[in-house]
Amino acid sequence: MIGRLNHVAIVVPELAKAAALYRDGLGARVSAPMALPAHGVTVVFVELSNTKIELLEPLGAQSPVATFLERNPAGGMHHVCYEVPDILAARDRLKAAGARVLGDGEPKIGAHDKPVLFLHPKDFCGTLIELEQA
Repeated sequence: MIGRLNHVAIVVPELAKAAALYRDGLGARVSAPMALPAHGVTVVFVELSNTKIELLEPLGAQSPVATFLERNPAGGMHHVCYEVPDILAARDRLKAAGARVLGDGEPKIGAHDKPVLFLHPKDFCGTLIELEQA
């Protein structure tokens, strides 16, 4: 069902500083920051040859990643994102198998302008999973 790894997301306390570490320290290509108010984050993508690293910074105190950053002040890995060919079929199959879809269960448009869903980490070995329609 899942396809390729789309990205690994890391929450950071200072997006500009983290982007500079990847760009200047590791020589990576880093996108411009994108504010995603519907998701409560500002993101940049570090482009790799086979996937991406998504650096996330909370966009306001109500951001869903703000509490993550409170528990992990230096930041840390937040989720992994896998591509699926049909997000609704994937959702329905996972729910039928007992997996919990976060939020209202309906896909939202993600940073790549494609539908995304998040799956409860307790159902996947403690890892928050994002599915993105390829």
